[in-house]
This record gives sequence, C-alpha cells and structure tokens, in this order.
Amino acid sequence: MTIRLSKCALVAAIAFYYSLVVFNNLIDYETNHQFVMHILSMDSIFPGSHELWRAIPSARLQTVFYLAIIAWEFAAAVLCWWGAARLLSKLRSPLPDFDAAKPMAVAGLTLGCLLWLVAFLSIGGEWFLMWQTKTWNGQEAAFRMFAISGIVLIYLVMPEERSEPTKADQPGDGNDGKT
Repeated sequence: MTIRLSKCALVAAIAFYYSLVVFNNLIDYETNHQFVMHILSMDSIFPGSHELWRAIPSARLQTVFYLAIIAWEFAAAVLCWWGAARLLSKLRSPLPDFDAAKPMAVAGLTLGCLLWLVAFLSIGGEWFLMWQTKTWNGQEAAFRMFAISGIVLIYLVMPEERSEPTKADQPGDGNDGKT
C-alpha cells in the first residue's frame, strides 16, 4: 500500500509542478515569452556564429512556439492529474487493476520528459544553441525536470511484488508438501 501511495503522490507532485509552470507562463506571460524570443532569435549566442541562419526572428512564430510549449505543459499536467486520480481510485484494488490504471500517468510523464528533452534540450539547447547564452540558458532546469519526470516514470512502471497469495500458495492444493 505504501508503494502505491508513493507512486500516486509522485505523479500528483509532477502534475502540481506542471500546473504551476502553466500558471506562471500565463500570469507572467511576457517574462517567459522573452525567454522563448531570445532563444529563437539567437540574439545572445557567441558573436560571429555560423549557425545564425537557424534563427527565427519572426515575433509571430516565436509566439506560436511559446503557446505550443504552454499547451504541451498543460497537456502533461492534465494527463498527470488524470493519472494520479485513476491510480488513487485503484489504490486498494488487486494488482492487475492498479496496473491498468497507470497509462494516463505514463502518458503524462512521457509527455513531460519529451517536452524537456525535445523542446528544451534538443531544439532549444542544440538547434538554437541555448547552451551558448549566459542569460537565457535553461538547460540545467530542463535537465532537472527531464530527470525528475523520468525517475518518477521509471518508478511508476516498476512492477510491484505480489503481496496477494496465488492459488498455488493456498494450503490444501496438494502443493504444500503434505501427503
């Protein structure tokens, strides 16, 4: 029971985090929009870079990117909340029922991992060279969230040891060593 409750709590904690991220992106829209604008415009990478052809200077496209990130975060939050609720509803159920409640949480955590790995570390970090900027480098935060989400995902899908006796373990079935 403790392990199941732990899994539920961690999925809910990730959902809470994503909810706060979405909230902050909406409430403090312009600050976080500036981050996306600077990364996509590549205006703070090393001077003389030969990769500036990758830059997206269009404010409209930068806004589309930012809104897509917020939507991605929102989807991850919703899936994680939904997953945590499903897990909690099956907390005392047999193992197969608890396992059957995991897919929404797995989807939410996977979506979160993909956000940080694809959008921030790969596209932002490597394609738009975010690693070159001191002011707008979000790679450490992105890696931290990729790692946290990934660890929770691995923990969630780890099989539980059966705590319920199987039929073969029941006395009187001829397998108890008595003649």
